[in-house]
Amino acid sequence: YQEIKFLYQTVLSHLYSNNLYALAHIFRTDKLGGHDYIEKYVSHFLPLRGKRNTILEIGVGGYSSQLAGGNSLRMWKHYFKNSHIYGIDVHDKSHVQERRISVFQGSQDDEKFLKRVVSSIGVIDIVIDDGSHINGHVIDTFKLLFPSLSENGIYVIEDTQTSYWPKFGGDSYDLNSSKTTVGYFKNLVDGLNHSEIARIGYVSSYLDCNIKSIHFYHNQIFIYKGKNNFGSKYSKRYQY
Repeated sequence: YQEIKFLYQTVLSHLYSNNLYALAHIFRTDKLGGHDYIEKYVSHFLPLRGKRNTILEIGVGGYSSQLAGGNSLRMWKHYFKNSHIYGIDVHDKSHVQERRISVFQGSQDDEKFLKRVVSSIGVIDIVIDDGSHINGHVIDTFKLLFPSLSENGIYVIEDTQTSYWPKFGGDSYDLNSSKTTVGYFKNLVDGLNHSEIARIGYVSSYLDCNIKSIHFYHNQIFIYKGKNNFGSKYSKRYQY
């Protein structure tokens, strides 16, 4: 059955490789249906399709089942024809590996493991965090991986609804808490305008200087890396 299913998906994916909606259906990824993410991915990823990208997705899917998961990795493989797709999962997902798909077993909460992954695959063009969805994990993973993104790379976080769920370290009362995923990234928005901040003693951070845009959607965030080193066009007399 698995061989027939794989052959069926392969044939269809070649026919519809330009259509991410169709690929999401073919590979039965919950990024469409279970979630409404595909529309945003088309908008943000279309210009990158023909490039040779290194793409890392955290969370392969299928939980502990050794025969399940890898749906979105295969979708990305057929959409990004010239790219290599890497996956990370706490469970053994070696069965998912094929040409242009490689999988590492480990936790995104393990700093040493993530550093080994980065050392192995090099500069990353796209990161998609669909992992534990635990707020602390999401934030710490971003802090570690974002510097490894290529110039103009894109970092995506899915399922940010857990920002409001206490079970995942979320908070529905302090909506600006830097300990939640949405709160943390909301607190980075002012950094987009760091050159205009008139507070005496303010020192621009690495993220201030290397995030050029942040896009918030329902349960999904896109962070664009890029130099943000424009000085203010306004003299100090306007600031005080």
